[in-house]
Amino acid sequence: MNFKDYIRVIPDFPQPGIRFKDITTLLKDGEAYRAAIEALKEGVKHLEIDIVAGPEARGFVIGAPLALSLGVGFVPIRKSGKLPGETIEASYDLEYGKDRLAMHKDAISPGQRVLIADDLLATGGTISSTMNLIKSVGGEVAGASFLIELSYLSGRDKLNGVDVFSLVTY
Repeated sequence: MNFKDYIRVIPDFPQPGIRFKDITTLLKDGEAYRAAIEALKEGVKHLEIDIVAGPEARGFVIGAPLALSLGVGFVPIRKSGKLPGETIEASYDLEYGKDRLAMHKDAISPGQRVLIADDLLATGGTISSTMNLIKSVGGEVAGASFLIELSYLSGRDKLNGVDVFSLVTY
């Protein structure tokens, strides 16, 4: 299946010059969505994953079904202030400022092999921050999996040798 056929490109969103990759057109097609999750599973099954972590928000729609397919649990990585209970946080750079991600302090046990799953790898800032959270509680980042990778933004370079699998590359 050519997954690019199911991804709509929206010019000039959210600002002029950006060609936004809209995955909602893939998500609404049950056959394409299932096939994408299965293809992601095939790409990472050799990594011996204990748990999947996905950053808010589209990492939830990729990471949770991928975790279910792999037969492991899922850890949501949220924006600061969105999780109850004791959390840890890490900041990351945005185009115009900074933001913070949070994770429950007890979400990942020391030594667990974690797969990070998200819809898009662009500059790598969100994923680097997610990696820092996982490592800070003793988790091991076993790999990262993405529906889409924008290779021209070199986000993979920030992932410090992590095994990366991307379904579609632009």
